[in-house]
Order: sequence, then structure tokens, then C-alpha cells
Amino acid sequence: MADPDGTERRLSDLRGKVVLIDFWASWCGPCRRENPNVVRAYGEYQQKGFEVFSVSLDKDAARWKSAIAQDGLIWPNHVSDLNGWQNAAARSYGVSSIPHVVLVDQDGIIAATHLRGPALSAKLNELLR
Repeated sequence: MADPDGTERRLSDLRGKVVLIDFWASWCGPCRRENPNVVRAYGEYQQKGFEVFSVSLDKDAARWKSAIAQDGLIWPNHVSDLNGWQNAAARSYGVSSIPHVVLVDQDGIIAATHLRGPALSAKLNELLR
């Protein structure tokens, strides 16, 4: 899928890192309220091999880009096909509600799902000691 600038981004490019796949949307209040926790985790663990791969379920590119800027989502991996709930990645992962996160370890194995707030930091601490 493409990032806001049209560059293709692939999850496989992050192989060997701990990756939070974060399904969200600009119109999702709970997603937006959780974003500061993800930003904090990224700031704390990025140098230790943590990346965020944000998958937006937006349909409106301008709102998607605006939310990225407003919420300070500074990581480079933001993708969307602008198909809303028909998003290919969301369908592949069986996403039926958002926010929905999947934490993948360095070996590409799902380590946890539905992590929020302190639970995310605790799991990252465990995986990135």
C-alpha cells in the first residue's frame, strides 16, 4: 500500500524489528486518544528496534494526512488504500473494529494484540530488553 506521498511501503521491509501494526482512522476518536501512547512508545523504543506501521481506514486522503500531522505521528510507515473498511490489510488481519493493533516480534510472529497504554510499553520492554 502507498504512504501519503504515494510511495509503496511494505511490512516485509521491517523484517527483524518489533513492529506495531496499528489500524486506525482520522475519524476514530478512540484511535486518536490512543495515538499519544503510541508516539511515546515510538520515542522510547525506536532506537532499540521498534517500528510502527500505521494502516489507515480513511477514505479521505486530506483528513488522513491532517490527522498524521495533528497527532505528531512521526514514523515513516503510514499506509492506506483509502478504501475504508474494505482496506486490504484490515481484511487480511480480520479487523472488525478500531483501534486494533497487532505487535509482531523480530521473527515475524504475532506477540500480542489489543495492546494499549501501559500494556504496550510493558510488552515492548519484554521484547526489546
